[in-house]
Formats: sequence, structure tokens, C-alpha cells
Amino acid sequence: MTIDLFLKNKIFNALVSLKLDVLLDEIIIERAKDDNHGDYASNIALQFSKKAQLKPKELAEKIVQVINMDDLEKIEIAGPGFLNFFLKPPLFQKLISKIIKLNQNYGRGLEKNFKINVEFVSANPTGDLHLGHARCAAIGDAICRLYEFAGYDVVREYYVNDAGAQIEKMGESLRVRYLNEFGRTLKMPEDGYHAYDIIKVAKTLKRLYGTKLIEDNLENKNIFINEGVRLLLDKIIEDLKLFRVTFDLYSYESVIRQDNLIERTIEKYRPFIYVEEGATYLKTTMHGDDKDRPIIKSDGAYTYLLPDIAYHLEKASRGYDLLIDVFGADHHGYTKRIKSSLLMQGYPENIIDFELVQIVRLMKGDEEVKMSKRGGTAITLNELVGEVGVDAARYFFAARAASSHLDFDYNLALEQNSSNPVFYAQYAHARLSRLLEDGKHYNLDLSGSLLNAKAEINLLKHLHDFPLFIELSAKHREPYKIANYIQKLANLIHLFYTECRVLDEENKLLSGARLALCKASKIVLANALNILGVSAPKKM
Repeated sequence: MTIDLFLKNKIFNALVSLKLDVLLDEIIIERAKDDNHGDYASNIALQFSKKAQLKPKELAEKIVQVINMDDLEKIEIAGPGFLNFFLKPPLFQKLISKIIKLNQNYGRGLEKNFKINVEFVSANPTGDLHLGHARCAAIGDAICRLYEFAGYDVVREYYVNDAGAQIEKMGESLRVRYLNEFGRTLKMPEDGYHAYDIIKVAKTLKRLYGTKLIEDNLENKNIFINEGVRLLLDKIIEDLKLFRVTFDLYSYESVIRQDNLIERTIEKYRPFIYVEEGATYLKTTMHGDDKDRPIIKSDGAYTYLLPDIAYHLEKASRGYDLLIDVFGADHHGYTKRIKSSLLMQGYPENIIDFELVQIVRLMKGDEEVKMSKRGGTAITLNELVGEVGVDAARYFFAARAASSHLDFDYNLALEQNSSNPVFYAQYAHARLSRLLEDGKHYNLDLSGSLLNAKAEINLLKHLHDFPLFIELSAKHREPYKIANYIQKLANLIHLFYTECRVLDEENKLLSGARLALCKASKIVLANALNILGVSAPKKM
């Protein structure tokens, strides 16, 4: 039982004895911001004073009179009626044995029997992944890891847009680059793909096919498209694996367009479509969109929205409890169209939710870096990871709320000191590892009964909060709060190391107790870092 729930039960039972009707979930417990004001606090007396027909302070006094004081040092009434709880140290001390026993499962939530599909990245296979894709990858994967650790059943999905106008343009651009390899100069298509990654694919096709693709015909056109998609997608998958991101499922737009699925989708929406000036519109304004959206153009071609609707319908039909799409912030209007299309087919309001990830800028000091040194285009995920490493890239991307713009501080990511939050956290783990290695001849005391110093108790309190952080961060889909937890934990570990002598031949019993605290802290720190996809090194 978490301390949060432990105190809620005490307050709940006290209110029941006072004949007050209250639900356990209505009781709010918060960590005290100042140790002088106790360990935890509640505003319950202010919240229910009207119901009790008492002044808040009077209700607080009555609660204190009847509450069960087991494991509590004291309760103070502050201000107009806040309750400040001071807990006895054994409540925290006995946590050490629990953490060490559970190890990688400490903080893990109970199985929720709730299945979630998270679609993220889903970049078109028209080139390398760039910074925006990288941030979506880091946040999307952290969300999945967080959900899984909290007890949800998660499926990671990548939707491959391997059909439509953009893919045809990629094929045309690839053909131009291929012919360039043979000394032929052609004009690139309007809005074509000029990036270096297309040139690399062209070189690969020259090696694989020689001169066989020079002739301009339908067969060769399809080869440029199909081989381009295959090679570019393989590169994307490879780069994501290096970024510690993998997917359970890949869905393809080309498959969605087969077997009359699009046509069957149109039939499902007959009651909600109309034709105007030759184009077919879907009545998305029925469910909050600012205007109806075209799904078939006047020339009979499908808009990009129609196969996306068909894909989401297919995805929703698989029996998930929740669909989550992680998109760039420029998809804000698009979300209403997709949600509206699902509501039209009878799905509940909460079947889908969206995580909109704001833009990221790569900064070196006060200067924004926009261009790749190698390709003359936007900085790629592969280039960023090659320079700052996977750990720094993932941590920096995930440590900020998705809804916030991010200036990625390149210089800070390379710092090897406490100003770099990744280094600071990883160094705490390495420090604990070294202490445990140096102190392996001591017998660990898992009881925690000798741990009474302020730095020890504060560290234990934070370790105790980890399961609650997991539950709340998963509930609100906020992996950045795990980064906040990590920074505070690292700070408390470093303070503990500074203020408490861990290895002391003259006091082996205390050393054994402190080493057990080191081991518990190391476990929790590694578990938290893993949720962000960041390694926990033993040496630095």
C-alpha cells in the first residue's frame, strides 16, 4: 500500500466515524513542500466543512481527535484547517526490503486489463527521420513504456504511407537521381525530394539494377516507387532501432487501398456524405470540426483523409480500449476529422486521443542549427544520435511536455558535469554501483532500522513515491514527470552520499544499512531511466 492510500484510509475511517459521507477518491493527499510542515498534507477539512456544518478548523480538530495514530508521529493543524502529517520513520525504513525483493518490478502497476494502441512516428518513407520525428519517437516510446510499466497492455504501431501523391513524387525524384548517376541531367519534379538520402538510394539502385531502369516505362516507375519505399523504410526502421524504438505492428496504406476497403468505407459513410461542385464531402461538423471535409476530389481521386479514415476504422475494429495517435502539432485540425469519423460509426467519445508534439529546434548557444553538414538539409535523427548519443537525445526529448516547444541544447547535451541532467542522473547510478562494488564485503541490513539521518529519510520518502508517480504519469500520459522524478532522486542520492558516510570500517552495521539503501535507490533509478529509454551505466 502506498503512503498516499495509507493516509486516505485513515482519513476516510475518521470521517466515517464522524458520520460524514465521503468517497475515498475524494480525499486528496499531497507531499509536503517543506519538511518542517510534515511529510504529507490534506485539505480535507476545508473540502468538507460545509457538509459537516463546521468551520474548517473545527472539522480538522475533530478529525485529529478520532483518527488512528498508528505509524503517525503527530498531526498538526495549519492555517485555516490544513492537516499536516508527520510519519514515523519505520514506515519508510521497511521499504528497502520491498524494493530489493521486487527489483525491476518495483513501481510496476497491477494488470489493468485495458488494451491501448499507440501509433507514433509514422513518417512517410520519403527520406530520413528528422528532429520532429525524433521527438515524436522519444515521446511515443516513453508513453508506451510508461503505460506498460503501469500495467496496461500496449501495442506499438507504425502506419506506413506508401501510396498516394507524395510517394509518386518520391519515385519521380528517385528516378532523376538515378539517371544523374549515369551523367544524365533531368529537372526534379515540382516539390520533389532533394535530400541526400534520395541520392543514397539512387546509388543503391544503380548497384542493384545497373542500367535496367533507364527506360521510362510503367514497370520501371513502379520499381522506383516500390524499391524506394522499401529501402527508405528499412533505413527508418534501422535508425529507430538504434534509438531503442521498435514496433509491434506495421500497417500499410497500400494494403488499405486494396480489396475494395476504401469503397466499403465510403458505403459505411453514405448517410454522412454529400456532393458539392463535383467533390464528395464528409459531414465532420457533426462532431466538432469547423467545416466539412472533402474525401473525394472532383476528379475522382481520393483525398489523403479517406484512406486515413479507413485505416482508423480498421484499427478501431481490432478491439482496443483506447487508440492514441502521436502527431506533430501541425495535425491539430486533423484530429477532429478523425475523431468525428469514428463517432459517426458509433464508437464512444473516448475511443481515441491524440498527443500533439510541438516543434523542436537544435540550438548551439544562441544559434539555431537548421542544416545538416553532410546533406545540406534538415538535421537527421541519425546525425543527432551520432553526435550527442541515444541517452541524451531521448532524455532531452522526453523530459519536456509534448505540448511545449523544445529548444534542444546541443552544447548542454555534450557536457560531462552536473549541469547536464542526463549526466547528473546517470552519474548517480554509477556512484551507487561503485559504492556497492567497494562495499560488497559488508552484510546488507534490509531492515532500514538504522537509517534516521535527514538525508536518508528524505531519500526513502522519494523512493516510496515512485509507484504513485508511475500511476499518475501514466493516467495523464506525461512521461516528462518521470524525468522530474529522476532529477529529484539523483539530487537526493548525491546529498545522501555527501552527508552520510556509506563505507565505514568502524561502523559496519550502519554501512550495511546504508549500502542496502544504495541498492534500493539504484534499482528505482534504473527503473525510472528505463521508462524514458535511457541506460543506467555502472561506470562513467
